[in-house]
Amino acid sequence: MFNLTPAVRVILILNVAVFAAQNLLVPNLDEWLGLHNFSSPLFNPIQMVSHMFLHGNLGHIFSNMFALIMFGPGLEQLWGTKRFTFFYLFTGIGAGLLYSGINYYEISQLKEAALLFIQDPDPTNFVGFVNDYAPQLNSIPEVRRYLENPDVALYQNQCIYLTKQYVALALNAPMVGASGAIFGLLMAFGMLFPNTTLFLLFIPFPIKAKYFVALYGIFELYSGLHRTPGDNVAHFAHIGGMLFAFILIRYWAGQRKNFY
Repeated sequence: MFNLTPAVRVILILNVAVFAAQNLLVPNLDEWLGLHNFSSPLFNPIQMVSHMFLHGNLGHIFSNMFALIMFGPGLEQLWGTKRFTFFYLFTGIGAGLLYSGINYYEISQLKEAALLFIQDPDPTNFVGFVNDYAPQLNSIPEVRRYLENPDVALYQNQCIYLTKQYVALALNAPMVGASGAIFGLLMAFGMLFPNTTLFLLFIPFPIKAKYFVALYGIFELYSGLHRTPGDNVAHFAHIGGMLFAFILIRYWAGQRKNFY
């Protein structure tokens, strides 16, 4: 930890400084710099980079920066500072792109289901919207009253308002964190140092890097495809970081072969 390489040190300091600013100086910083849906009025292209230096809470930044310290220095020593920095930004932006594409599709589906109910406030349309996209609404008293008395205009209007609010919250919810780039580093480490044995606190036995990366990738893919209600982890950003890391490392390897 005390032998941090130059780029790792700068990335670590930037993340900690921005996290401090988020919590002490500018509480709504994630509204400006977090990555928003392409169709959100809050979206700004700079967010493709800036989201990588924001974090949701102390546990979030700690886990990311711990992984940066674990896997970053070895890769920077292997590649050099410029290539390492490019790799980190490339995978972080790539993670944001994959996440944004999937998030855009998901929000589009959400808006279509919401619009179906808003234009035709029928209980069947509302139940379909809630079950498929907004199970959290089931716990709201106004929803239960509407489902029990669907012909009452007051209850209909309350549920229409709740639906619009839910869509607005989903549309404007920012994605923050360095996890995409960190998963890129993890993939790189597994590809370049596959037989290195890792000793991790949450795995009670030593495991080779290549197996750890493969298992983690499968877990993230499964979690992304079978997301449970309340899961706010951007699993496809993690997958995006790994995917873009794989592409870039394979590209560099091909360049080296052509050169020789």
